[in-house]
Amino acid sequence: MSGPLGKDLLALEPLSADQINLILDTAEPFKEISERAIKKVPTLRGATIVNLFFEASTRTRISFEFAEKRLSADTVNVASSGSSVSKGETLVDTARNLEAMRIDMVVIRHGASGAAKFLADRIESNVINAGDGTHEHPTQGLLDLLTLRDHFKSIKGVKVCICGDVLHSRVARSNIHGLKKLGAEVAVCGPRSLMPNAIDQLGVTIFDRIEDAIQWADALNILRLQLERMTAGYIPSLREYNRVFGVSRERLDRAPKDVLILHPGPMNRGVEIDSDVADGPHSVILNQVTNGVAVRMAVLYLLSGGQPQLAEAAKGGDR
Repeated sequence: MSGPLGKDLLALEPLSADQINLILDTAEPFKEISERAIKKVPTLRGATIVNLFFEASTRTRISFEFAEKRLSADTVNVASSGSSVSKGETLVDTARNLEAMRIDMVVIRHGASGAAKFLADRIESNVINAGDGTHEHPTQGLLDLLTLRDHFKSIKGVKVCICGDVLHSRVARSNIHGLKKLGAEVAVCGPRSLMPNAIDQLGVTIFDRIEDAIQWADALNILRLQLERMTAGYIPSLREYNRVFGVSRERLDRAPKDVLILHPGPMNRGVEIDSDVADGPHSVILNQVTNGVAVRMAVLYLLSGGQPQLAEAAKGGDR
């Protein structure tokens, strides 16, 4: 199956602004389904989708499951961990075996950058990247864009600073590509030890002090410190990181305007973000979770060959 996005969704970098806007526009009518008493439409009835998660995930996997089930698809979850699946051939064998069972789509999360493309090049089913190594996490980038668009009405000209562990973050890369394509001004802020070497080539402003970033920004997207990916030496201590780069109510109160707060989760409260910020009036963290289901429904719908102008009609059905 192939739709207006092509066969797969592997990254935001190759997408055009029109394609990104198409996904966001298609997500809008799907938001309303989640508010119904019966949260289901028959749009993907008969389709079989495999969630192939080679890395631990709660939020993303559950969000995809909700999206699939609300579109009436049949879903199979394959969770796998350990070294055997990190070898490319094993990954392909797993997928080919699944494909022999006549599946339609694969949602894959994998610890190796490029794993989703590696798989997509070798099977006929649609492939959706749910995060590959430190490369990209396109649906998280899309739900962040939708959340920003809900608040600001247009992303063009909005100043967004991505704060924290940019080095290990696939979310940061998807956000930078998506935001720049839609005309936002993008900055990053964090310790130099947690910045990729070539970050300046992505056309972003770099702040070394969180206070400067807060003064500049309309919105902060605060990244989790990915302690599981770090060997020793990136930061002196969690307490020191919070003291220097933590987003606190006190720091936000000094800003010239209200700053929107996003976080892809899961949060390290008291490290990169303080609880009174995460739960504060300018936090849209829970909106991001809600938008995640709608965005993933839109991606599934479009990849299955659904026509964007029919998304509104696709809401019909089981009331």
